[in-house]
Amino acid sequence: MRVLYLVRHSLTEANERRLYYGWTDLPLSGAGRALALETAAKHPLPACDLYVTSGMRRADETLGLLAGRKPDAALPELKEMNFGAFEMRGYPELKDDPDYRRWIDDLLNSGDARCPGGESPAEFHSRVLRGGEALLALDWNAALAVVHGGTIANLMSAWFPEAGQGFYEWQPEPCGGWRVTFKGTAPLSFDAMQED
Repeated sequence: MRVLYLVRHSLTEANERRLYYGWTDLPLSGAGRALALETAAKHPLPACDLYVTSGMRRADETLGLLAGRKPDAALPELKEMNFGAFEMRGYPELKDDPDYRRWIDDLLNSGDARCPGGESPAEFHSRVLRGGEALLALDWNAALAVVHGGTIANLMSAWFPEAGQGFYEWQPEPCGGWRVTFKGTAPLSFDAMQED
């Protein structure tokens, strides 16, 4: 049996302002650093054989605060979605943009509409699954991956389709996550990590 701790990074200014951001490489905010330190004190993580992030600054900083170390590896395929022209913009600014309306409308249908200068939900999903395969191909018995909300939702919905959870139900709160057990590369079970 193998155990993967799949953790969402802590808060950034863009989270706090409710902006779209995926590939914008932001640091944690003051509140994000405080949340990570509080989480580490309340719910210390078990020791792992492997520590991985997406390579984004917010993920690396969260790992440092939660586990007191740097990543052993970065898997850029596990980055958040590339929102292209929508990066660092929020709904009030975008709601009347025809490209944004087209993208939002398509989310309810095929998921094939690409953010201008970015990627489509379908492309994001495929990329993240490749990253998940790369992670599972590495040698570990216990691993911690600090990544992103959309990344986690894509992985969990692919690994556990029978759970019947929606995309956003799979997204943990910042510094929260899932403990997933595998036999080899086959996902067996999951439970929520502590988030309080």
